[in-house]
Amino acid sequence: MKVILIISVALALFSLIFPVAASWNAPAPARLPDTPAGDGGDGLFFVAPAESAPADSAASVTLLDGAETVTLSVRDYLLGAVAAEMPASFEPEALKAQAVALRTYLMRKLLSPSSAHPEADICSDSACCAAWKDVDFLREKWGTDFDANFSKIASAVDGTDGLTLSYEGEPILAVFHSSSPGMTEDASQVWGGGEPYLVSVESPESADTVPNFVTSVTVSAEEFKNTVLAAHPEADLSGDPQTWLGVPVLSGSGRLSTVTVGGATVRGTELRSLFGLRSTAIQLTAGPSTVTMTSSGYGHGVGMSQYGAQVMALNGASFEEILENYYPGTELGREAFPGA
Repeated sequence: MKVILIISVALALFSLIFPVAASWNAPAPARLPDTPAGDGGDGLFFVAPAESAPADSAASVTLLDGAETVTLSVRDYLLGAVAAEMPASFEPEALKAQAVALRTYLMRKLLSPSSAHPEADICSDSACCAAWKDVDFLREKWGTDFDANFSKIASAVDGTDGLTLSYEGEPILAVFHSSSPGMTEDASQVWGGGEPYLVSVESPESADTVPNFVTSVTVSAEEFKNTVLAAHPEADLSGDPQTWLGVPVLSGSGRLSTVTVGGATVRGTELRSLFGLRSTAIQLTAGPSTVTMTSSGYGHGVGMSQYGAQVMALNGASFEEILENYYPGTELGREAFPGA
């Protein structure tokens, strides 16, 4: 309690000195973007909010950040999450789309608590929930650009205040990833089960717009053999390495679904995990003494592509249009958080 009190006092003094940073704890204005064109149909449409619906600053959430559990407003959480998950240099509409996705993801977590951290609603581990950074970390990271970057992130959060995505009245699983090679992936290809709004859709990024879009990992034939055999002892990896690989089976998005290795069937998701590849858009080449695995894009490929959102925004798309592309058939509306 003493630590929390000291932090609270420090933040209060900090806000008097730096007006932009003070917005971290200031109430968010209850404002909404303009209603997008269209009649809703089968795509995303805007649901008018009730006047009594609380803004992000009116609801609270418990966050497990490392070993510490803290309680903060939804707005404070989103400020740290958007800043941690998407570069502040991205276009405002891409940042808004990210804010809606994270808010929706948080809403779903609140309604369906995770057994991984029963003491908190959500955590700051991106491998479990979503990344999150506090204002002190961001100030050190951004340096002299802190005020401008923080203001930009705050505008994205406040400009989508309270907005979440739903499907058939329930908050969606608003997952996202860094980049995709032309198409996103169907969730069923990654996790075995799918959602009607997590299907493969077009994504406009390319090697021209994404750093390290295409990467390669080359290992010795012996290392490849030992790694695969540890997971698939039934594989026959004797003889010439150039005979080990079968014809790859691709998913609808062009990613590696499965490939036979020494007669054993290996899923693309497993191969990515075994060799630390950046995606499942994998091309394999075996030589006499090495195996090269070249991947395009970064991440599991499901849901919104962050770099795809950036390219769409650069091309004039609104955040509503970005969300409609990556989460087809969903509805955008303003919902009250549990307990608000």
